[in-house]
Amino acid sequence: MKTIYTALLAALAWLAPAQAATLQPQDFAAIADVTGPRLSPSGEQVIYTVGSTDLAKDKSVTHLWIASWNGKDNHQLTFGDRGESNPAFSPDGTQLAFIANRGKSDDPSQVWIMDLRGGEAHQASHCEGDISDFDWSPDGRRLVLVVADPDPADKDQKPGDNKPDSGTARSKNDEDDDDDAADPPIVIMRYQFKQDIEGYLGAQHTHLALLTLGSGELAALTAGDYDDLLPAWSPDGKNIAFVSKRGVDPDRNDNWDVYVVEAKVGGQQRQLTTSPESDLLPDWETHPAWSPDSRRIAYLHGSDPKLIEYGTHGLAVIDAAGGKPQLLTPNLDRNVSAVHWIDQGRAIAAIVEQDRQSQLVSIDARSGKLTAISGDGGTVGQTIGDFDALPSGRIAMLASTPATPFEVYALDHGKRRPLSRQTEDFLAGVQLGRVEAISSRSADGNEVHGFVTYPPDYVAGKAYPALLLLHGGPASQFDAAFGFDWQLFAANGYVVITVNPRGSTGRGTGYASAIYADWGNKDVSDVLGAVDAMVRRGIADPARLVVGGWSYGGMLTNYTIASDTRFKAAVSGASISNILAGYGTDQYIRDYDYELGKPWEHPDVWMRISYPFLHADRIKTPTLFMGGSEDYNVPVQNVQQMYQALQSLHVPTELVIYPGQHHGLDQPSYLLDRWQRWLGWYHEHLPG
Repeated sequence: MKTIYTALLAALAWLAPAQAATLQPQDFAAIADVTGPRLSPSGEQVIYTVGSTDLAKDKSVTHLWIASWNGKDNHQLTFGDRGESNPAFSPDGTQLAFIANRGKSDDPSQVWIMDLRGGEAHQASHCEGDISDFDWSPDGRRLVLVVADPDPADKDQKPGDNKPDSGTARSKNDEDDDDDAADPPIVIMRYQFKQDIEGYLGAQHTHLALLTLGSGELAALTAGDYDDLLPAWSPDGKNIAFVSKRGVDPDRNDNWDVYVVEAKVGGQQRQLTTSPESDLLPDWETHPAWSPDSRRIAYLHGSDPKLIEYGTHGLAVIDAAGGKPQLLTPNLDRNVSAVHWIDQGRAIAAIVEQDRQSQLVSIDARSGKLTAISGDGGTVGQTIGDFDALPSGRIAMLASTPATPFEVYALDHGKRRPLSRQTEDFLAGVQLGRVEAISSRSADGNEVHGFVTYPPDYVAGKAYPALLLLHGGPASQFDAAFGFDWQLFAANGYVVITVNPRGSTGRGTGYASAIYADWGNKDVSDVLGAVDAMVRRGIADPARLVVGGWSYGGMLTNYTIASDTRFKAAVSGASISNILAGYGTDQYIRDYDYELGKPWEHPDVWMRISYPFLHADRIKTPTLFMGGSEDYNVPVQNVQQMYQALQSLHVPTELVIYPGQHHGLDQPSYLLDRWQRWLGWYHEHLPG
């Protein structure tokens, strides 16, 4: 049976692009995941990564590609069943370093180096712990590594030995060879003791180490009961900037600060920033950026810690010698990320998150004057992803529109020029739905912005089945980028309504924090107002409405169907409704402390925002619940509770649990299954 299923998937993957006029579930495998453009020092080459999916093998892998700046050459550099990440050119542009695991599946990831003039890549590091990041020294002789501490229980143990567990999670590939040996106990002592994918957190942290190329000598640069991340070597080679969260118990806060350490073993460390706000939150993956003269450091500066993800991050600059930082964007009230010095140190290029899009901007390094340089004309028509820039101003960036997935572009004199075309051929054979920017009003008068995606064969004046698709976060947004899910549902006959209710980013701190400790209230009003607007316009059929989302999108789905019974079907993925059940079982303990307070101190808040579970009898909508069995972000027990509640109430419901999956599904066969079931659930419960 498995052989037949595999053969069928292979046939679907082969036939769909040639025969299907509109997207179908299996077509997600044809959309390449293009990330991380990095320029060579000369600016004549761009390295980037491409994630691809093989449905027949039920596997995804990411490999390296290289393109010439003039666009005449674009080819794949690495191959095989193992992938690579974090590519970076050497300072002279002759070598390429990247992170990969080319040993046993449970071996730590290492740095590999490839000579671009010819030859196979060789393993440059041999660390006991995983390497997650690195940076070249300006002379190309050393690397600074971010290395995870090895588990002390792993030392002096032979394969198959039964060894005590210090708290790190055991993956499905880590089973003991001796099936009769009992698993060791998991000993937990940390305040935050869980993290999705990583599992239970032990005493290990990540620190900086210096690797001397050639000799392979490895020396620790930092150590302690905290994490050191995002290293950046100064252009003069003397210092390394990084971020760290230190103090008596770093687990209890998000106060990341910028530090500098001399680029030598035993080098002096200095803390540059001391504000209580988070500087360079690691989730934003924005390294400190040195000015070309090594005298100043640009970094992201956070807002009030109590605002957690609702607050905005601005751009700041501080002298490398220390002193008071200068906030360059004090009045911007928008999130800034991915900073690089340009114009020979006179300006800083960065991504600024705006309403329904992210723009590339130039910010004067002294005055803070902001100039858009994305080449989009300021319209809600494209979104910039990651980018890289040289001090000379040459820029390679990721850009997407609602009709095109992210690809690499050269920004040439203010205009985009494509360097990669990974999904171009596939899209040429499918018909996409038109995407329109929309605005609507909520019951309290709030203006909400978003998009509507029409079926490819949409006929004006005809009301269609409509899907209210909700985003996660909640501190995120739908922007003007390609959405496979938007197009998939549109291709199957739905008008897809995607809006950014209060709680979303892109419109400032006030808009994002409007739902602070008040989930499922204003945001429900906002999304229902958008549906009402589409019904009034005659686009959405009020008798054929469905709703769905993943993560907070699943939570908002639960809040919505517990507030309104108009929807004929719902899909809720990786969601929680009984918020009390999240305390101590998920990874959000600091968020709970800041936003909701302790349950025994503010039980009214916890009870109020748990209304989809505590008042499940209000729900009449047939609902499909989904989740990953290993999700530590929003553990699967939460959808199990809602499934059980609707079963008890005799409301049509179904529960799908994906074995071994975390908060975001990554197994291709499970991703395909999710899209098929999602569509099937709606089709089953819609009239007609």
